[in-house]
Amino acid sequence: MTDREPNDPVAVAVELERLRGTLEAGFARADGALALLVQRSDQNDRQLADHEARLDSLERSRWPLANIAALTATCGLAVAAWELAVR
Repeated sequence: MTDREPNDPVAVAVELERLRGTLEAGFARADGALALLVQRSDQNDRQLADHEARLDSLERSRWPLANIAALTATCGLAVAAWELAVR
């Protein structure tokens, strides 16, 4: 390679082309990293939606337990009161 003057138009063009290539490679890496982050974010959103659906399902299946316990206690109280009344 020959030494050129710093203000030589050919040297400036060559250096600009090198900078352009470096910038393109950097942007490609940044785009790849951003695409990976978007993909992980989408996976996290799907997992969160799945967990929320499972939690809602558990909450829906749990609510009758309190009602059944209250109904059983009320029936037990009624049976105890009836036995006391019969004696």
